[in-house]
Amino acid sequence: MPIDPKALLPLNAAVLSDTLDSLGLAQQAMKPFMRPLDDTLVLVGRARTGLYMPVYAPPAAGENPYEVEIALVDDLRPGEVVVLACDGPSERIAPWGELLSTASRARGAAGCVTDGLVRDVRQIRQMRFPVFAGGIGPLDTKGRARMVERDVTVQCAGVTVRPGDLVFGDVDGVVVIAQDVEAEVVRQALAKVSGETDTRAALERGEKLADVFRRLGIL
Repeated sequence: MPIDPKALLPLNAAVLSDTLDSLGLAQQAMKPFMRPLDDTLVLVGRARTGLYMPVYAPPAAGENPYEVEIALVDDLRPGEVVVLACDGPSERIAPWGELLSTASRARGAAGCVTDGLVRDVRQIRQMRFPVFAGGIGPLDTKGRARMVERDVTVQCAGVTVRPGDLVFGDVDGVVVIAQDVEAEVVRQALAKVSGETDTRAALERGEKLADVFRRLGIL
């Protein structure tokens, strides 16, 4: 049975990454160029994916270049995270901005992750809508890129993301957890957080790091 994404809220990206490493899943943290617009926000939810391809000419007369992304946003459900793959870090594809954030938040979405650029940063920060991106730039996608598919497996910032995967982001970065391992990852990560609390308390008492590590095995 799928877990409630809110079960991840006591966790953090570093603990989740360590836990995935311990299970032999060492490619689940997105590349370090992926940064939050607001360091204070945490993003957690299930992935809804979109795949972009570059284009090099304006759309034909009467053509809607935003058709697929509009359909994705209009279909969002509460707690979902938009994950947009642009083969980033991109210097010319900015698939996300204020209006898409507004529409997504109105549907209860949990945030957006893209290895492309994001714009309208001041407005998004004021909304406190969690967005992680490969960079910031004012460029419209029209004439530069197009979402060609949605709800398909994508590669975003070096990580394979499937629709429904758990996505967690905080100031340390973005981690993706596949559905078939999510229950075990969360169980082990919660245990690690508890162990880290014990380790921290011992260090604060003045115990030597070597002694604490020997006893608890957590660093």
